[in-house]
Amino acid sequence: MTDPTHLTILVADDNTTMRDGMQEILVKAGYTTNVASSGEEAADALKTRRFDILITDYKMAGMSGMDLLRRTADLSPETAVIVITAFGSIDLAVEAMKAGAADFLTKPFSMEELLIRVGRVAALVRERRAAELAAAETEYLRAEENLRFNYGEIVGESPEMQTIYRTIQKLARSGSSVLITGESGTGKELAARAIHNSSGRAGKPFIRVNCGALAEGVLESELFGHEKGSFTGALRRKKGRFELADQGTLFLDEIGDIPASTQIKLLRVLQEKEFERVGGEETIQVDVRVIAATNRDLDAAVKAGGFREDLYYRLYILPLHLPPLRERTSDIPLLAGHFLTLLNRDTLHRPVTLGPDAVAVLTLYDWPGNIRELSNVIERAAVLSEGPEISGRQLQQLIHPGPGPAAPSGIHIAGNVMDLDARLAQVEKEMLQQALSASGGVKARAARMLGIKESALYYKLEKYGLLKKR
Repeated sequence: MTDPTHLTILVADDNTTMRDGMQEILVKAGYTTNVASSGEEAADALKTRRFDILITDYKMAGMSGMDLLRRTADLSPETAVIVITAFGSIDLAVEAMKAGAADFLTKPFSMEELLIRVGRVAALVRERRAAELAAAETEYLRAEENLRFNYGEIVGESPEMQTIYRTIQKLARSGSSVLITGESGTGKELAARAIHNSSGRAGKPFIRVNCGALAEGVLESELFGHEKGSFTGALRRKKGRFELADQGTLFLDEIGDIPASTQIKLLRVLQEKEFERVGGEETIQVDVRVIAATNRDLDAAVKAGGFREDLYYRLYILPLHLPPLRERTSDIPLLAGHFLTLLNRDTLHRPVTLGPDAVAVLTLYDWPGNIRELSNVIERAAVLSEGPEISGRQLQQLIHPGPGPAAPSGIHIAGNVMDLDARLAQVEKEMLQQALSASGGVKARAARMLGIKESALYYKLEKYGLLKKR
């Protein structure tokens, strides 16, 4: 956006003396000024560049000043217009103002009066421009904040998730098929919904099918629908998920589990955008974007002959891989705090936070079930908690049920409780430092990221010598 203090003016007048005289005065006053000898020439200029103010004579040969005023409203609605006329009257002034003129100046006028009128309009333009800049900056910061911490229902601020968010934005702009890969529980459906909701199909149906949960015959009926009497129990015609998702998005979860016969029919839909219901002869055409997901290695399945190569490449046009939680451990406090916030609001109706050692225990664990397992553990811990805080020991018992505390996967504990306490303290201090860095030093935000009260954060910062002295 241009400098809000620098304004450009276009003067339209078929009188050469008047036109050049106004240009000279305005240039001396510091305005960048262009001139046009007719309404048509001025309209052409408005098509090619932006002018902050248009000064136009009311009566010109060809396109009149009033016609140019109305044309400017279409071509450059942000341009303020001053109408000049030798035929001053209340009716003309009212007509010009109703058509959108910012001011109305009657001939004859002095150049001092011209500068005063232009200065008033210029002040309004500058004020509006400054407001636009402030609004744009606010919107940019809000978008950056949202992109940094979440995308739709996805939560995370790690570098890995920032890459995922940017990829989702790119995928949303395309209409091609997407294949989302990742371990179970990494949020593949949330990513699919984010792509749909950020695309031109937002507001249209988002239909989900779990291909691994349905038998072969049932899956075909679910995807393509069936006609009445096409098989035992088909008492009426049923629309399939492709029909229901028309104009929207169809999410095929666990795509690697579909049988070979269904793979052939799915490939045809992706290629031809048409199919027949089970037991039917009518060819149905649909406009559906397909997003598929799997936790299997489809490339290996293709090589082993378990998945069609042509279908694989039809789905693999736009790939998106979601990292496991163990590869983005810095997101664990933010995720845990997010789940607690939802539980406090929707289920518990009482405040529950993570205790001093809880975050460290969560961070040390490998989370083979990924985000789904973390959500489950946090919910169980919050529901079973008798006090306002979830302790690290309570989480250890939920993660490693048994008579005694167990070490998180990949962590060696020498059998001495003090070793565990020292390790937990080390990790907790590191998490505090990470939260402070990620929040830009804003302690309220750091506390939210860690899922603890702000008062508890100050206690911990002082405990580890991280609270700066004033």
